[in-house]
Order: sequence, then C-alpha cells, then structure tokens
Amino acid sequence: MNIALFGGTFDPIHAGHVQAARAAARKFRLDRVLLVPTGNPPHKYGDRLTSFPQRYGMVVLACAGDPRLIPSLLEAPTPEGKPCYSIDTVRKVRRSLHKSDRLFFLIGVDAFLELPYWKEYRRLLDSVDFIVVSRPGFDANEIRKVLPEMMTASGGAPNGPDTIRLRRSSLHVLRGVHMPVASHALRKAIGAGRSVTGFVPPLVEEYILKEGLYRPRRGGK
Repeated sequence: MNIALFGGTFDPIHAGHVQAARAAARKFRLDRVLLVPTGNPPHKYGDRLTSFPQRYGMVVLACAGDPRLIPSLLEAPTPEGKPCYSIDTVRKVRRSLHKSDRLFFLIGVDAFLELPYWKEYRRLLDSVDFIVVSRPGFDANEIRKVLPEMMTASGGAPNGPDTIRLRRSSLHVLRGVHMPVASHALRKAIGAGRSVTGFVPPLVEEYILKEGLYRPRRGGK
C-alpha cells in the first residue's frame, strides 16, 4: 500500500487541506492519506488551540465521502501533555506497516521551509518520502536550500523535474494545488461574523456554526 501522513493543527481544517490530500492521492496513487490533527504541537506551544476533540471532529467530517482520506488519532494528546513530534509519529507508523508498504509525508511548502527547526529533521528526511505541496509563484529551488547537502543523492539523474533524490528517500513537489486561505484567516473571518462558505467543507462549516467556534466570547474574553 501507498500511505501518506498529513499532519497539522487543522484549526480549522479547510478546503485547501482536502484539495491537497486528494491531489496527492491521485498523483502518487495513495491508498490512504492519514489526516493527523496534532494534540500538543511543539511549534505552537502556548497558543490557544481549539480543543482536540473538536478539531478531530472537523477532520472526521472533512474526510466523509472519500475512502482514501482517513482521520487519525496518532497524535491525540496524552495525559502527560507531552509534545507531538513528527519523527516519533513516523516511527510509530513504520512499526505497523508491511515491508512492501511505502510511506509518504505530505506537507505544505511553508511548513517544509521550517523543517530545520524540527526534532531530528535529518532522520525524518531519511525515514520517509516527502510530498511538498507548492503554491502558485513559489520557486521550487527554495526547497533545495532546506536540504543538507550531505543528504542529497550523488550520481544518477533525477526522476523528474519535480523530484529530488535524497540519500535514502525522495522528495516530490506537488504543483497545481491552490490553497486560497489559511486557517488563521478563517478564524478571524468567522470571529468577525463573515461567511466562510466554500473555504471549508460544508459539513465542517455546519459544525463550526453549531458549536459557535471562533466567535468572540461574551465580555470580550
């Protein structure tokens, strides 16, 4: 099987996330894309996130209707409140896979550019094939600047213009996916009472409205 991990805070998950997951599934013949809302993201320590059950619930709703998209509890928060690191999640998934299975890590280009600040990022690059979702106008050469020179494969031709061969894995650039809005912009719009129809899956929009998510609390708190 071809399986991809797609992590994020998903606060909220939006149409761009779903579009990226589906585009990756089509191009790389993925059998499953595990959408993994993170419980305690180390890069957003101290940020006020919507509760994990609500973020996970929105992911479940966004995955409805597409059997390739699987909501995952891999990074559900623990009682100890330990941060979730991608390298640990990849190792956990690896232990459950068959030797013939192929594992990918799906990530947006802006998040990928922050990869050197991640825990054991070199080991992460060695452990899994990356699918980096580009955006219109982005120079893919910026991706190469993130990669340690010693990790790129020596000799041999690249597999294609959007593939970078690493010493133990490969990195693929996924083009043609347009994410017109970010989660923080959606939260701001909802808080201001503006419609987000079309920017989030319909079931997710219904859930946000029903639960009153991202609306200012009474008293301005």
